[in-house]
Amino acid sequence: MKIDLTDTTASKINKALVQGRRAVGTPAVGMVLTLVIVTDEENAYDALRAAGDASREHPSRTLVVIKRVSRSPRDRTSSRLDAEVRVGADAGTGETVILRLYGEVLNHAQSVVLPLLLPDAPVVAWWPVNAPTDPAKDPLGSLAQRRVTDTYAAEQPIQELTARAEAYTPGDTDLSWTRITPWRSMLAAALDQVACKVTGVEVEGEEFNPSCELLGMWLADRLDVPVKRSLSSGPGLTAVRLETDGGPIVLDRADGSLATLSMRGQPDRAVALKRRETSELIAEELRRLDPDDTYASALKYGVDKLGEGVEEKTAPNAKDGSGDTDGAEAKPAPAKKAAPAKKAAAK
Repeated sequence: MKIDLTDTTASKINKALVQGRRAVGTPAVGMVLTLVIVTDEENAYDALRAAGDASREHPSRTLVVIKRVSRSPRDRTSSRLDAEVRVGADAGTGETVILRLYGEVLNHAQSVVLPLLLPDAPVVAWWPVNAPTDPAKDPLGSLAQRRVTDTYAAEQPIQELTARAEAYTPGDTDLSWTRITPWRSMLAAALDQVACKVTGVEVEGEEFNPSCELLGMWLADRLDVPVKRSLSSGPGLTAVRLETDGGPIVLDRADGSLATLSMRGQPDRAVALKRRETSELIAEELRRLDPDDTYASALKYGVDKLGEGVEEKTAPNAKDGSGDTDGAEAKPAPAKKAAPAKKAAAK
């Protein structure tokens, strides 16, 4: 069921939600959180679709805040709030309110959103694109316990990572970090299987891919070893090589779907490591609402502390025998000084 409201108020929107629940026969509110999506008109559809898929696991009230900038000088001085209320089958397993803000009300979006939050339920704010420099100090971000950004959508992802580290507040997270959860789990499990000491790491992936940088920062932070960053044609993160005193451990994913785990003394194993959809990523983030200390530690390690040189690969690398087909043998990168000691395990 859809209810369109023009030049409305938060009070009228709440009444429309109650009316919609009664019309579809679900007067009770069975949602576990409020998800506030701050986006533009161009990206609203994809974000709303991802949130709808995630709501099957986390029934929620989804508030989509779209700030519309009027072209007419007359419209810029007048305030207006338009809303589209969706309940029942049109809203997945929760409720959806699409808010379009015009004029002066653009500067007071938190005043519109606050009366629509579910009482006594956690709030998660998500910026699919154009996230603020400091999400915790953003008027809408200050309403949320968790704040989700995506540095991959930024024009300069690596600089964006640095800004995220400088402005980090407990509760911040990023979908670029969520994308490497399967990689971190697989590498930690591989190190659990053998008794060895890691002496060096190489992370290979697309240029300007924040997930590759975050994985390198996490490994350097947890293992206290030099990390070398290599470039490939992708897609995304393609390989991680751990040099150990017991032989190399290689996790190679050339096609973005199926990876191969290679360890000395053991047969190669195929590992499902597909690139996940946004709906899966946001659903994972909604599973935990406490601060992610591991992400904070990796983020604050710093991109600038990774290997001083970056290798670009354009042919198979015969040095490690991993069968990578991304290009010619790389030129050696300058050696990196050891990072400050941090004696945490790789798990």
